Amino acid sequence: MAVIEDVRPLGAELERSYEVYVRGRLKFRVKQIVYVAFSLDEAVMGFAFPKEERVALVLRDPQKFQLPAESDLRFHWVHARLPALDPTEARELVVDAWRMVVPKKVSAAYDVTHPDGPG
Repeated sequence: MAVIEDVRPLGAELERSYEVYVRGRLKFRVKQIVYVAFSLDEAVMGFAFPKEERVALVLRDPQKFQLPAESDLRFHWVHARLPALDPTEARELVVDAWRMVVPKKVSAAYDVTHPDGPG
């Protein structure tokens, strides 16, 4: 079972990333782009994810993943129930979301320094 503290350090550790609170909700950003956001109760983690792959992700495990609200379907975004994730999986989702918003050279540099993925 993952909790917010399992992924929170990544918000500061990933290059160009920082955390902010917007209306009481923790979000991770690169510049002005939000790539991870948590619900107020910290039970749901929204994260950047390719639009063309998200339906397959949700269908694969609907107990874990959900589509965002209809108004947010235009974005590259999906939701996960944080308690349904294990900590390693949650960290991997955060790093993959971050990869979507940084230049490829920044992502490649991360791979060199973290060959086994997020710790």
